[in-house]
Amino acid sequence: MFKTLAMSLAIVVVSSFSQFTQANEIDIHNPYKMVDQVASKTFSRIKREKANIEKNPDVLRDIVSQELMPYVDSKYAALKVLGKYYRNYPKEMVYEYINDFEPYIVSTYANALTYYNDQTVEFEPEKDFTNEKQVSVKALVKDSGKPDIKLTFIVRKNNETGEWRAYDMVVEGISLVSSKQSEFESILRQQGLQTVIDLIKDKSKQKIEITATK
Repeated sequence: MFKTLAMSLAIVVVSSFSQFTQANEIDIHNPYKMVDQVASKTFSRIKREKANIEKNPDVLRDIVSQELMPYVDSKYAALKVLGKYYRNYPKEMVYEYINDFEPYIVSTYANALTYYNDQTVEFEPEKDFTNEKQVSVKALVKDSGKPDIKLTFIVRKNNETGEWRAYDMVVEGISLVSSKQSEFESILRQQGLQTVIDLIKDKSKQKIEITATK
């Protein structure tokens, strides 16, 4: 999904924001705590299953699906990526695209997690979000000997349930959802939504690999 190591590292941070917060339950009514707790739980599991991951990197798909995706609003992200083209296609095709978008995101995150190498993250202090419907959680990724990477996690509130879910990240000023929107736009304009569906299905099925260059 992302063409640079910096963006891949940003995805890694979703599962490793905090190495120190241990939480058995996720506080889905507090966007700051939710991000921290989900990340810590996912990171801890990756550490526990390191040996299995080295033998079979596809284990990362299970970890992402079980620990991370329940707190990612993949449907909203999918629709944001589709943008104005939403109205151009039958509902059945749009539903198919939305359903295929989540495994595509799972595969993307799993691939990005192969870049993990003990990076640390510093988050800004929690702010009052009482009357907010969307919150930007800012952080700095720190990697020894490399420049800090500025991140912002975009988290939105479900008006009906009051629960918070993440749907986007901004890496050094670049929105990842917007990046995918730009990438798919020419395909949507020239070839249509079915081509995008076929593309994300194909990428979702690709094997997760850990190589020496990572």
